[in-house]
Amino acid sequence: METLDGMWNVERVSGVMPPLLGIRKRIEGARGETALGALPGVPFRVQGLELHYEPPLSGFVDRLEPHGEGYSGRAFFRGREYGTFTLRRREVAGSAVESRLVKHLDEAFALEQNVRTMLDGMIRTTDDPGLREAFEQHREETRRHADLMRGRLEAHGAKPSLVREAGGILGALTKLPLDLVRGDRAARNARDAYVTEHLEIAGYELLERIARRAEDDETVEACRSIRHEEQAMAERIAASWDAVAG
Repeated sequence: METLDGMWNVERVSGVMPPLLGIRKRIEGARGETALGALPGVPFRVQGLELHYEPPLSGFVDRLEPHGEGYSGRAFFRGREYGTFTLRRREVAGSAVESRLVKHLDEAFALEQNVRTMLDGMIRTTDDPGLREAFEQHREETRRHADLMRGRLEAHGAKPSLVREAGGILGALTKLPLDLVRGDRAARNARDAYVTEHLEIAGYELLERIARRAEDDETVEACRSIRHEEQAMAERIAASWDAVAG
């Protein structure tokens, strides 16, 4: 195989190593990490076919040899071998589905970041106390949504790129004319927030279906949980129409 770059499933073969269920190695160039799902990984440096772990695990080294379509590995601590394992490149229901899933996860993360920025401005320019409270509560929900999407991206060996496409619609929505009085701003904030919630609902409907095809149950569940909160926020905004209409 030409490169170690990518996401690898780790399977124990022998020795005193634990079962390694759910353990993956993500490698990018000269660096990588061993992790369980979205939990913080243990970093290592790649030197040829050796993986040298960084402090406080600097005594650990994995030595790899090509084996079939993957690698066989021998785990050492301070020069003494204590176990063997295999690496198999991780594929989820075909690389095309995996690629689509990562793209939509990235867009969902970027959208949440843009929504949080938008909510900051809406909180400052909304006089209606009930609507402002709803925006403040949803800002915290939005932060959690972004964290969930970041975690799912990292579980697939990817990092957020903050794609520009996700901010395009929100950028158009949040350009407020200078001649709007504050009451008009509150009404416009309610309208724009309502549209944004339905944009997010649609995005998570689509992402959930792609995740299901990719057999990613954790992302499916995350989409359902987030969509429930987006729908609740849209309903809360809808209940404010008479108040903000003046």
